[in-house]
Amino acid sequence: MHLRSAVVPDSERAPTMLGSAWLDVRTSQFWMVAIALFLRVGWILVGHTYRFKSTEDNFGFGWEMGRIGAAIASGRGFSDPFGAHTGPTAWESPLYPYLTAGVFHIFGIYSRASAFVLLTINSIFSSLTCIPIFLIARRTFPEKVAVGAGWTWALLPYVMFWCTRWVWETSFSAFLMAVILWLTLTMEERDGLRPWVWFGGLWGIAALNSTVLLSFLPASGLWAWYHRAKRRKPSLAGVLLASLIFIACVSPWVARNYRTFGKFIFIRDNFGAELRLGNGNGADGTWMQYLHPTQDLYAMRQYTSMGELAYIAHRKQQAVDYIKADYARFAVLCLKRFVYFWAGPPRLAKIWWLAQVKNSLFLASSVLMFWGLGRALRAHKPGAWLLFWLILLYPAIYYVVFPGPRYRHPIEPEMTILGVYLLTEASIPGKAKHAVAGSD
Repeated sequence: MHLRSAVVPDSERAPTMLGSAWLDVRTSQFWMVAIALFLRVGWILVGHTYRFKSTEDNFGFGWEMGRIGAAIASGRGFSDPFGAHTGPTAWESPLYPYLTAGVFHIFGIYSRASAFVLLTINSIFSSLTCIPIFLIARRTFPEKVAVGAGWTWALLPYVMFWCTRWVWETSFSAFLMAVILWLTLTMEERDGLRPWVWFGGLWGIAALNSTVLLSFLPASGLWAWYHRAKRRKPSLAGVLLASLIFIACVSPWVARNYRTFGKFIFIRDNFGAELRLGNGNGADGTWMQYLHPTQDLYAMRQYTSMGELAYIAHRKQQAVDYIKADYARFAVLCLKRFVYFWAGPPRLAKIWWLAQVKNSLFLASSVLMFWGLGRALRAHKPGAWLLFWLILLYPAIYYVVFPGPRYRHPIEPEMTILGVYLLTEASIPGKAKHAVAGSD
């Protein structure tokens, strides 16, 4: 009888080592972020996405964000959202324009170096989003869902589009929403006042970055309070502290708006103008781009002569009159906007079928999300109802105004988790059936 040598041949050892390395990498948030960032920055360089067109005086480089950032960097302050010297503005939330201004000040206004830096910053936020995605999914679902969702976000080309091509707050908003949702889910386990400091601070930053995110604030706060109450943990002092911190974050900008315009404006003022772009003669559920001051010379003259607040009030009144004239028509438009938000608005493409393919994939991701959310609710997964409230509340404003593919991105981390959960669950019956057949 011959005993097998205890020495493992190299040919057998290599697969074992590779398997062990993969087990370490697959759950590593560091590697998710590192590979995601490598791919994003690599695409910026290889695809030359930092080379924005200089037509329309570089307006495509950040649009209103870029214009305000250029005004700040030029010493004119937070002003001129459309390029002309029209004076102070509250058209956009302040955080990203000031970030843009800081980059412009160091690397040059509308320079390629500034474009590369801003897109890289966006890519950092997009890559870091892998971490809260992994943590949310691991808390709510099995670990394989966390692994699948984290790597899907890291590797999916569609996710990379917004951070590598758009100088806008979109990627930062997605990161903030994911972090806030993870913090909300874990508030019931945390003691002391420190988590409430984070809660108030993060919501304050979110408000200054994109006011639309605040639609989720009531559900987030009530969720944290309710689940802490179930564990008999006090929350009153924490809620008061978080509220004070939130107020401290937004108050300087609200005060600036009051000093500048002579009236209370909560962070930004352009809702009335946006409402008109989606509601009026010719409305079809999309945004009427041709009415925007950057596209319509008459609208730009109105904005310049009337001033920002009067122009927005005028546009709002036009939209309200249109809505009141036929509520049934408005309801139909809202339904169309609901469909366009989740299925994608009509697209123009040089190759006709390419637009259809893009919207089909856009719709497929929404279907996977809704299906996965339904399964999670039926299975009583922890945090499923919080995800439900996010999906319900965040898009509501776009059903009234108008949708766009970019507007969905701040909740796409959570959509990714739910889609991966559904695909993971769907594979279980097939595996079980195969196992039974094998045992026969």
